[in-house]
Amino acid sequence: MHTMWKGTISFGLVNIPVKMHAATENKDIRLRQLHKKCKTPIKYEKVCPNCEEDVSNDDIVKAYEYAKNKFVVLDDEELEALKKEQEDKAVEIIDFVQLKDIDPIYFEKSYYLSPNEGGSKAYALLREALLDSGKIGIAKMMIRSKEQLAVIRVYESAIVVETIHYPDEVRAVSDVPNVPEQADVGKKELDTAKLLIDQLTTEFEPEKYQDNYRTALLELIEAKKNNEEIEVGGEPKSTPDNVTNLMDALQESLDRAKKDKPKPKQPKKKTATRKKKATS
Repeated sequence: MHTMWKGTISFGLVNIPVKMHAATENKDIRLRQLHKKCKTPIKYEKVCPNCEEDVSNDDIVKAYEYAKNKFVVLDDEELEALKKEQEDKAVEIIDFVQLKDIDPIYFEKSYYLSPNEGGSKAYALLREALLDSGKIGIAKMMIRSKEQLAVIRVYESAIVVETIHYPDEVRAVSDVPNVPEQADVGKKELDTAKLLIDQLTTEFEPEKYQDNYRTALLELIEAKKNNEEIEVGGEPKSTPDNVTNLMDALQESLDRAKKDKPKPKQPKKKTATRKKKATS
């Protein structure tokens, strides 16, 4: 597994040398753009619209636009020095909190941590302490030129870093249009909705959820590569019934859920076997 970052995680005076690895991967299928006429991949060239010249990487500088067409230019040396200053610091766990206290809207990306040389015992100590206490750590760390707020927690047998958004990166709910302030629903509708939720409730089994579009796209690509006959689309999905009344829609959904839900398997009856007494 590729190492993305090396450093130390500390809590109190305990320092743990660690390596960081991406815990997830993006499996989106990337499609290239070709010239329709000759099937050649399209190139994207960097051109200055003012000078009308092609620009190489050596001729490009980074800048911050603080007003329309007004920039503060930042040298690579300045950015590298600032980045190095932060990277050299140990990742210190600032606080310990309950995982349930953090709303999922804050979570961003997951990384595995593995112990670096000489860090196995301290790594195991932190893992067991987190498990026994039921707490997670809150820390700050530099990842790809950005100071990240992060959660340190345990997933199965590994310590995991979950980068989380800062509060000012989460947009205010008050900015969402047309959200009703008061619930204008009847008791019967609410009770039926809760029954429907109960009927559709199950244990989370991540293996049963699949990316059907990606699977179909891969099959299409493989078929075209092998010059096979292709049928795209198949049978159309059934369209929802035109049920306009909310209560009718809830009741029909509940009836369908009861009908479609598999019946629980009955445990097999054990037949009791009597032990024969030993005869002398």
